[in-house]
Amino acid sequence: MEKTQPARGMRDFLPADVRRREYVIGVVRGVYERYGFEPLETPAVENIETLTGKYGEEGNQLIFKILKRGEHERTGAADLALRYDLTVPLARVVAEYGERLPKFFKRYQIQPVWRADRPARGRFREFYQCDLDATGSRSMIVEAEICAAASDVLAQLGFTNFTIRLNHRQVLAGVLDAAGVAPELHGDALIALDKLDKIGAEGVARELIERGVAGAAGAKLLRFFEGVAGIEKAAESVDVGAPGTEREAFNAAMLGRLVEFLGEHEAGARGVDELRQILQFAEATGAGARIKIDPSLARGLSYYTGAIMEISVPDLAGSLGGGGRYDHLVGMFSKQEVPACGFSLGLERIIVVMTEREMFPADLVSAAADVLVTIWDESSAGDALALARELRAGGLRVDVYPERGDKVGKQFKYASTRGVPFVAVAGPDERARGEVSLKDMRSGEQQTVRSAAAAETLKTLLKGNGDG
Repeated sequence: MEKTQPARGMRDFLPADVRRREYVIGVVRGVYERYGFEPLETPAVENIETLTGKYGEEGNQLIFKILKRGEHERTGAADLALRYDLTVPLARVVAEYGERLPKFFKRYQIQPVWRADRPARGRFREFYQCDLDATGSRSMIVEAEICAAASDVLAQLGFTNFTIRLNHRQVLAGVLDAAGVAPELHGDALIALDKLDKIGAEGVARELIERGVAGAAGAKLLRFFEGVAGIEKAAESVDVGAPGTEREAFNAAMLGRLVEFLGEHEAGARGVDELRQILQFAEATGAGARIKIDPSLARGLSYYTGAIMEISVPDLAGSLGGGGRYDHLVGMFSKQEVPACGFSLGLERIIVVMTEREMFPADLVSAAADVLVTIWDESSAGDALALARELRAGGLRVDVYPERGDKVGKQFKYASTRGVPFVAVAGPDERARGEVSLKDMRSGEQQTVRSAAAAETLKTLLKGNGDG
């Protein structure tokens, strides 16, 4: 017997799963459009050269490659690949359609991506991303608005305790330089640093040495981050007379610490100034209360050039989303440099967390229909279908019981097991009078109304019960 389970890391989505996903997507889409972002879709399959070389060493290994077809299949060569993320395809689109797009192109994209990763709890090989990106501007206003949009999405979904961790790639590079890490080892050092919250300082120290970073440089780097922990403890002791005082104290002290450690490092100093601007603009957007500078945040993707962000929730391993500025990625596809910044929400992780914490509206996983139309006997099927048509025309979701030989009691039982709130019955007497009987399956109450008024009556009853 063949297996019926989907491939590892892939999932089937049953009706309740789809409703949850569509609910979250609806909130995301609504917020993104309020911020002026427009929808975009790209193919699931890209040319392999479009994707390779854009994600760093670890990312390249996770691309799902598609073998050449036909007579070329025997070579084992690949010319296509499944979409790894939504950012690189956006860069390709901007390069391809540059003249047809607005000067400041703001797009959101909600589509599945594929990664040849090892499946684990909350980690899948096929999953949806909810991206919003803005191209054409180097202003830190873009970062502030993106943080605000992501914050609004989570707040509207019911998340009350989350932090947008903020860092800057040039600041990171400056810290590495100041610590004495050789430029050619920056990438290796960033990969190790990205694991600081997972394997701790000792684990990172070991990995730095394994990756060729001198022991003295690694030690100085980790001492810097020990100092960061000290600043956090000091901020916690601040008299929190007003909301956000502790966070403001930490961010101010952290900027000061970075300036001190970076010294004369020009690019790092510019990065610190950009972080300061983002904090300033974020206060105006209302997202400032969520943002906290985190010098350990690295984000593994190699295309980031400026600010980087990630959303953390207490008692949750990993993040609910992340992003940053990538001013050179579009230039890989065209001769023209186009600045860009974006953010991706992890839809799957959000759904898992919301399900575990019972954050979805109680009535979200509702019945498939508002009303079930019964079939009284063999000769009344046509009348039942006509009644269903009238109810659907009135804006209701209507199911018709399909078997003509089953007793009405059995049909009532079916409606009950399916959670359908109302049943419509049109027996010989009702049909003769031009009427239909409506039974509320929750209260047991039943009433008879004119057939022409059945749709409006049902809508009123549904609204009165909070289903409208």
